[in-house]
Amino acid sequence: MPSIMAQISDPKIAFAYLRPACVLLTRAPTVTNVETLSGQLKEVDDATLQQLQEYVLFPLRFVLKVPGPKNEKLVQAVAEAMSHVLEDTCVQSWETLRDLLSELCLCLCSPTDPGKPADTSEELKLAVLRCLDALLHAAYGDIVFKLFEPVMLPGLGAAISLLLALAEKEKSRDVQAAALKCLQALTLQCDCTQEHVIPSSEERRTMGATMASFLPGITVAVARIITGDLRQGHAVTIRAIKVWSRTVGLVMEDDQIQAGESSKTPSADLGRIAQLMVHRTPAWVKSTAGKLSVLLGKIISCTSSHQHWRVRLEMLELDDHLLARCSQSLGECVGPLLEALVGAVNDEEPRVRKRCEVVLREVSQRTQSRTSKSSSSSSAQTFTDVLSENLHSLATSLPRLMRTSDDQKKLFVLNVFLGYLKVLGPLVSVVLNSAAHLERISKALMQVLELDVMDVRIVEERSHAATIETSPGSPDPCAAHTQRKHFLYFTDEKIFSALMEICRTLGYYGNIYLLTDHFLDLYQQSSAYRKQAAMVLNEIVRGAAGIAVATEGHGLESEVRGRSVSREDLKVAVVSVMEEYTSLHNWHLITVSEETERDRQDQQLLSPAGLLSISNNNVSNTKANSLQVIPSSFGSPSSSSSTSAIHQLNSNIWQLCIQLEGVACFAQALGRDFRPMLMTSLYPVLEKAGEETLLVSQAALGSMWDISKACGYHSLKELINENSDYLLNDVSLNLQRLSQHPQAPRVLTVMLTHSDCSLLPLVGDIVQDVLTALDLSYDHKAALFCSLLHALMKALARWFPSSCGRTRESARPKRTSAPNEVLDIRQFLLDLRKQKELAEGIGIEEDDTEDLEVPAPTDCEDVEDIGGPDAKAELPAHLSITKDVMERCIHLLSDPSLRLRLKVLDVLELCVCVLSERENELLPMAHRCWPALLQRLTADDPLAVLRAFRVPKTSAVHDG
Repeated sequence: MPSIMAQISDPKIAFAYLRPACVLLTRAPTVTNVETLSGQLKEVDDATLQQLQEYVLFPLRFVLKVPGPKNEKLVQAVAEAMSHVLEDTCVQSWETLRDLLSELCLCLCSPTDPGKPADTSEELKLAVLRCLDALLHAAYGDIVFKLFEPVMLPGLGAAISLLLALAEKEKSRDVQAAALKCLQALTLQCDCTQEHVIPSSEERRTMGATMASFLPGITVAVARIITGDLRQGHAVTIRAIKVWSRTVGLVMEDDQIQAGESSKTPSADLGRIAQLMVHRTPAWVKSTAGKLSVLLGKIISCTSSHQHWRVRLEMLELDDHLLARCSQSLGECVGPLLEALVGAVNDEEPRVRKRCEVVLREVSQRTQSRTSKSSSSSSAQTFTDVLSENLHSLATSLPRLMRTSDDQKKLFVLNVFLGYLKVLGPLVSVVLNSAAHLERISKALMQVLELDVMDVRIVEERSHAATIETSPGSPDPCAAHTQRKHFLYFTDEKIFSALMEICRTLGYYGNIYLLTDHFLDLYQQSSAYRKQAAMVLNEIVRGAAGIAVATEGHGLESEVRGRSVSREDLKVAVVSVMEEYTSLHNWHLITVSEETERDRQDQQLLSPAGLLSISNNNVSNTKANSLQVIPSSFGSPSSSSSTSAIHQLNSNIWQLCIQLEGVACFAQALGRDFRPMLMTSLYPVLEKAGEETLLVSQAALGSMWDISKACGYHSLKELINENSDYLLNDVSLNLQRLSQHPQAPRVLTVMLTHSDCSLLPLVGDIVQDVLTALDLSYDHKAALFCSLLHALMKALARWFPSSCGRTRESARPKRTSAPNEVLDIRQFLLDLRKQKELAEGIGIEEDDTEDLEVPAPTDCEDVEDIGGPDAKAELPAHLSITKDVMERCIHLLSDPSLRLRLKVLDVLELCVCVLSERENELLPMAHRCWPALLQRLTADDPLAVLRAFRVPKTSAVHDG
């Protein structure tokens, strides 16, 4: 018959058409005959096929009932043909439903062991499972519920066990998913697009009572599937989560449990089947909830951080389903369910976050509704109590979890912690009013944020901050050198970000006064908590200012989006924290260990004893200052002493870095309102910018950049110039009390490095103070001031560029070639010999007269210099300062310290460069320093000899 003709709608014609194929199949059960009947069935319309359903199913079922082994292809063809009939018709007979269910299950199970799946092909299993699914969907509502009568417990149990075995042990993903879908259909929990039977409350109670007998087996087996191999694919995991949640929701439904079990006694005809029945008594409910809580914990731990977002989304559906239907009966599970729910608040997938917000809102509304019905107390009190207790419990276990879990688990736990804070929203301040909650949360943060301070490289790295030059438009020079913090209990940067967001959320929703006072107490109580407390305080202030806080869509009170901290409250908190940071015993910490005996003499003003004796009113803080007492050398015989010294130095370094970051955070929080605080905060930051320790100097420079941006300055130069008046005033006062303020020269060094020539008129008097102090005590302060003089001369060379400086810059590339370097040195030695003979009076008469001619004034000389011998003009300020510095440096060339002599030679080279445009000033100074330089050239260390070569060469370049 042509395939394009219309389907047969007359039952008589259809019967006559199908009868030969049915008879033939009954007589000869072959694949060909099944395929022939299947093809003919497709040419009959649904209504006619419904009338002939029993007739056409008979030969197909007969094939399955034939005893003995069967051809897999034949069984598969029969299952596919039956699927077509069942998908297009309805099963109206209970006997047909029962018998077909049994026959299909026999096709799936092993002939020798009916409890296990048969070792057949994947295609056969899929065809039979599809037929079974079609059968359950085709059953009428008045007969499908007979499956849940007590007499069907053995048959139903066998079908459930078989489907669970296929879902758990089958390697094929398609077979696993199909078996799980049949389980859903068997309990009328299918979520496909077909029409489904909707049970009444009484029918649902009957189903729940029957399925209670199979709840342990289903939940345990499906939990193993959910937590099994990730290679099974997300589709199988999602289907398994649906089976688990729908089955538990059916059996443990609050309405059913509260209604109680039926008072009917089991029929005597049931016999031993009555022993399979479960009565959902309060004791059974409580025991089952405890066991389900254990399984739920395993499921949550495996799925909450699943790599596929659809699995995480399905977990939200599980939470919503069970919290909506079983929150009373599953009392022990409410905590883990809420934990999993709030853990998704910060999910990276927007669809998961959005669904989480909806579910949280619904849970909150349901809780409010129940509470308002049961009592007249505050509507959200119960839910808030549950959340706060969960938060307290999580904070208690947080240090242990951070020590024992892997990074993925740690990140999930922190996201849950953060989720609780966001869900509580403004109610966080209420929770934190509980001393127990605040203490537990703060101690958890202190333990989790403990730094690893044993890296020796932190102590070894030295700074050259004084040589860092930045132009007004250059980017932050410290951005590429930010040191990553290393923690004891985690390494993933995402974990650190989550912890910082937790702190900011606390600051956003909490009471700023309560939080700052509490964490300042921890900061002051113990040096073990000081660095962690400072990190928390920094982020709390940022959070209170609303910086980097995500608050949209969360919270139990939608009308309140957080605590609005006034600027005045924020200022008060910032001032109190900053005063503690910059106090004497927390700011002036030892970060370097002396290296040589001479260096210890040079740096004795920076020794621990010197710092501890600055003030006599801190006797009670001896213990707090214990971090400052550092062994004088790492070279002690005891390795434990050396390790302890490294630990203490690193701890001091990190504490200073965190406090410097804190000053930057405070500036960001207050913006331009921070400008008045620069009078007390900028000077300490500049002190640390001149530190020898690389990490501290970088942190200080980074803080300076953040402060300048927050306060509206476009560069470090503008920041320093706009605040130079009181900065230089402090420097001047502190230079007069250098024993109490040994860092003052470093402040001036940093100012000179990052400012411009507009600073020169203000610096003149201070330079004279520095030179006077240097005259009074070369032995003790020379090393301390030499870096300052170097920075000063480098700044003058940069502010007032000369032809010498340009010549030096252009000559630098030439020095890269070895032949030119040899030629330059040879020429220099010849010139040196000639100058020495002239100095001794040899060969003057042979000298060309043109060598004695006075050179014409250069373009860069001032007009006043041409006025004649009696009208000598006053030198510009920068040249006068250069001459004074050069005078002092001549005497320092004989210092026993090689390091100091090298620095002095660098300063002299810069002096020559600055004076190069004024020969009448340069030549007398060069003549004065020549004997000392000659001594360095003939008798000094090779390194100093090479450095000394550069000074006369700089002068020779100009003379040539």
